[in-house]
Amino acid sequence: MALQLRDFSPTRSAADLRPIPLYSPQSSFKGSSAGLKAARAPSAARVATVTKASGTDYGLGLEMKTTKEKSMKAGRAPVPLELEDMPLPLNTFKNKSPFTGTVKSVERIVGPNATGETCHIIIEHGGKMPFWEGQSYGVIPPGTKVNSKGKEVPHGVRLYSIASTRYGDEFDGKTATLCVRRATYWDPEKNAEDPEKKGICSNFLCDAKPGQEVMMTGPTGQVMLLPKDPATPVIMVATGTGIAPMRSYYRRFFVEDVKSWEFKGLAWLFMGVANSDAKLYDDEIQECVKRFPGQFRVDYALSREQNNSKGGKMYIQDKVEEYKDQVFQLLDGGAHMYFCGLKGMMPGILTMLEGVCKEKGINYEEWLEGLKEKGQWHVEVY
Repeated sequence: MALQLRDFSPTRSAADLRPIPLYSPQSSFKGSSAGLKAARAPSAARVATVTKASGTDYGLGLEMKTTKEKSMKAGRAPVPLELEDMPLPLNTFKNKSPFTGTVKSVERIVGPNATGETCHIIIEHGGKMPFWEGQSYGVIPPGTKVNSKGKEVPHGVRLYSIASTRYGDEFDGKTATLCVRRATYWDPEKNAEDPEKKGICSNFLCDAKPGQEVMMTGPTGQVMLLPKDPATPVIMVATGTGIAPMRSYYRRFFVEDVKSWEFKGLAWLFMGVANSDAKLYDDEIQECVKRFPGQFRVDYALSREQNNSKGGKMYIQDKVEEYKDQVFQLLDGGAHMYFCGLKGMMPGILTMLEGVCKEKGINYEEWLEGLKEKGQWHVEVY
């Protein structure tokens, strides 16, 4: 899989437990979504971090900036359709010859009670660094470090899933969007953040001002690409900034006017975050649900606000399990299932699915291997 190696990313609602019908062109989903208005790259680095609970202003304020008004039109947005004929770009720009992009905007997109700060970052590439939905960009932060041999070397590449379609938030094919969680380390002994342990790349991006140049590599990755058939149901499971590729999917499905690839299936998003202030792109998501109620469903797992059926915290695997019969039926019918977020979510997901297989008398290993062989199973964790 195209591993998302970043220097940090976040997180993980019992809602309506009523069974829901599987998608048909005439059906309209009800349930929790209706009620929620509210490359692998060997040089890439990963930094473990601990974040203060909430309320830290890093210069962008604590207000949650919404994106719907700026990045959605009243109807489907016209786009330069020549990009539909573009071959899959892979590693167009490499570490030794990166592309220089320019930051267009940086906005905080979580509320004051979110666990940490997540930013919506639009980067201009002028159409010179095109990509497909589900791919990643590499970012090389400025500055140097001392390696294990005592030599001063440039910082390595950090990979970020691209959070826009190939057309970008402005629908012209000249920008790309990153969804970045600021990596910080909270020292409990000092009762303060330790600036020496903060994530180099995420803080560089979240602190960037319009006009800031960004050295970029890629695009890379093939594991998270969408199915070729636009009638294929798509199940998306994301935690925190793992929403990035999922945003590119639902915007392609429901926001842009691409008649040669008009989505006809069901899109079902399971999204896990800590609390309501940590929801990402919920304004866009709810608008898409409103416009396409029979095709788009979202179910949240809010670990600090909701309880699962056993009385514990509601994590993403608990929310998926609530709809296990529908999920299994969709997968049996050819649906593709995508996972993106912290790698810690996968053991719980896999254990849950194994338990469901046992309940249904299915050989778990054969079932999972079958999904992989048929290209229905897509995982990108970090």
